[in-house]
Amino acid sequence: MKIFIDSTDPEEIRQAARLGCADGVTTNPTLIAKAGVDLEKTIRAIAEIVAGPVNAEVTATTCDGIVAEGERFHKWGDNVHVKIPLNQEGLLACKELADEGIRSTLTLVFSPAQAILAAAAGAAWICPFVGRLDDIAYEGMELIRSVSDIYRNDPDWNTQVLVASVRTPIHVIEAAQAGADGVTLPMSVIRQMSQHPLTDRGIAQFLADAVKKA
Repeated sequence: MKIFIDSTDPEEIRQAARLGCADGVTTNPTLIAKAGVDLEKTIRAIAEIVAGPVNAEVTATTCDGIVAEGERFHKWGDNVHVKIPLNQEGLLACKELADEGIRSTLTLVFSPAQAILAAAAGAAWICPFVGRLDDIAYEGMELIRSVSDIYRNDPDWNTQVLVASVRTPIHVIEAAQAGADGVTLPMSVIRQMSQHPLTDRGIAQFLADAVKKA
């Protein structure tokens, strides 16, 4: 399973890459706005750090507008993918971009039906949002299991599942168990995954014993 980092901070992405946790990068308009950075400059910089997919999300809401943005994003790097919210206009744009050889990631996916349409439209990746489903008392990981099964049953589909809205290490573990192709997570979750109180306790004990022996 590939690990993507959800970030617009080049230094943070470099840190994740040193840990082997930057197979790709996802960004969105909210992250760009919070960081107060220029989209093109940021995506170009990230695309030079990471060899895998770097996702830049559109803000247009019509097929023509999305395609125009996607064609512009594609010029920023060979590994730049166009991130598109999944609705009818997004699906139309995804298919048009796919026909041009431009890879897309369809985001804000919440149902198996949407996932089927994404694959039919030629999406390279989809981003099901597990955390937001959990928020409304639906088990988000059940969506991942369902979509993974559906995609495995059709060898003609090449769309991959990138689990998004990941909030805890449990989400990452369950995504791997459910057969996801990748997860995208913030650096805070990567740090949580690296820590365990028993590890800390063990290190402290070993150091204490080393001092006593000395």
